[in-house]
Amino acid sequence: MATGARSDPRSDVPYYLLNFERALAWLAERYDDLLDVEEQAFLRAFAGLPQASRALLVRMLMRQGTLFRASRLTYNEIGCPLLAAAPMAAFGWIDTEPGLTLDNLFALTTRPELLEIFAGAIALIPGAKALRKADLLETLRPFYAGDGGNDLEGDADNPAVRPLSSWHGATSDRILHVAIAPLCERLRLMFFGNLQQDWSEFVLADLGVFQYEKVPFAPSSRAFQQRADVDVYLALQACREALDSLPDGDAESAAIGTLVATIRAIATSNAWLETRRAKLLFRIGQHCERRQNWAAALAVYAACAWPGARHRRVRVLERSERFAEAFALAGEACAAPESEEEAQRVARMMPRLRRKLGEPMVRVTAARPVARNTLVLPKPENALPVEYVTRDHLTCEAAPVHYVENALINSLFGLLCWEPVFAAVPGAFFHPFQRGPADLHAPDFHARRAAQFAACLAQLDSGAYRETILRHLQSKAGLQSPFVFWGLLTPELVALALDCLPAAHLKLWFERLLRDVRGNRSGLPDLIRFWPAERRYELIEVKGPGDRLQDNQIRWLAYCVEHGMPVRVVDVRWAGDDATAATLDSIHVTESLT
Repeated sequence: MATGARSDPRSDVPYYLLNFERALAWLAERYDDLLDVEEQAFLRAFAGLPQASRALLVRMLMRQGTLFRASRLTYNEIGCPLLAAAPMAAFGWIDTEPGLTLDNLFALTTRPELLEIFAGAIALIPGAKALRKADLLETLRPFYAGDGGNDLEGDADNPAVRPLSSWHGATSDRILHVAIAPLCERLRLMFFGNLQQDWSEFVLADLGVFQYEKVPFAPSSRAFQQRADVDVYLALQACREALDSLPDGDAESAAIGTLVATIRAIATSNAWLETRRAKLLFRIGQHCERRQNWAAALAVYAACAWPGARHRRVRVLERSERFAEAFALAGEACAAPESEEEAQRVARMMPRLRRKLGEPMVRVTAARPVARNTLVLPKPENALPVEYVTRDHLTCEAAPVHYVENALINSLFGLLCWEPVFAAVPGAFFHPFQRGPADLHAPDFHARRAAQFAACLAQLDSGAYRETILRHLQSKAGLQSPFVFWGLLTPELVALALDCLPAAHLKLWFERLLRDVRGNRSGLPDLIRFWPAERRYELIEVKGPGDRLQDNQIRWLAYCVEHGMPVRVVDVRWAGDDATAATLDSIHVTESLT
């Protein structure tokens, strides 16, 4: 679907309105069987509105909230917002006299206006006139929270919710409430397949800020295959929002129980929505852990299929001093870990659990150690990241050093495997504004594209990979990708990498990425050093004073060492620091890493 508006023959139509109309046409074509009567009526009626009315509605939908002051809806292409709103008010889409709560009023008005509106009340409260807007709201809230009987000005007929003209009789301004917003939110959800993206995606694409790969859309690619799927998504979203507003204190446990029961009762056969449910349950489990509500956390994790739930259960059982159960579950995880992350975490727990239960300790074969050196450098005058300081210190013409962290290896993978990543498999791409497939983190992401990925990785055996990577570097330049970091890639860096990184190492890295995309896209070493004349390289993880290796970094380092890849950790210390002097008493200092 084209997103640009400049080539459209209807040049008098604002670009944002053209884009919104294209989205509605897309929905009518692809989701006609799922639209309810109200949504179908909206699509028909919207097309018949005057252009100014259509433009005003889209302008408001693209802004935050649903309440707007007419005086602040000034657009040349729309003219008078009240006139433009009138046809929509006739349909009930716009309310031109909505009731406003005290919070609504404060959100829509300026402090000087509020001082005028509440002049009488403020005169009776010492110091109120000098209060900031937020503090004034809290000061007035107790007097306007009920039915008006506590109004400081003594007007017992003033309701707590009233039109702007009742709050502020001196203003001629009007408030417009977008009553049709919930329906438009459903349409936005059906178009994007999520509620994180909004209509501004069209504008950003139209301006060239973001560019997307063009993926063919079959009917099987729809985010929602039946109307119930839309309802399930919205129900799960409501539960997600409820998690952020749980009550405090004793009421929280009961609220969590109700929330979990509600989530588990939502019926769906959609695998993508089941993934969302699992992730939401995992978040609730984490919330319970933070509150040290071990019983609730354990119950939630037991019902959760999200990766990581099992080792969280082990941890919660341990914290609950249910050591035998924790040990048994940890043993299951050790025997068949779901990921390298789980294996690492459970291996760390097992010695503690053995000690608690009086079990004999088991000697574990130590992994090959990673090379580690300490580098003492002058502390920079400017607050530069320690990785940049180390890079600048080590780099030279014969052996340039680049700060790449996760970007280079991920990018080379993304360039080689562009086609399988953007394969139009069912349930992967819903609309034209996706940075990557919706199932990127699903357990079967690789399996569903196994043959295509195998064909790409086979190029690393034949030598064809170089041409593929360079071709995609040029032909796909700037297109959004979950793997390719265009801001870092230059032809020079890619050429260096292809010359110095053995194909066998690339294949090992790419295979590990595919085993767990979610867990393995991060944690790669910060720096890479090339020796172009010798066609070799070295990966360098930099740790500044007080910093330590993270778990995902440890896993990547261990993998590289296991497969004989040149990698090391550099601990940077600043010259003159007391901690540095103490460190140098026990650690050998190596300034050159050659």
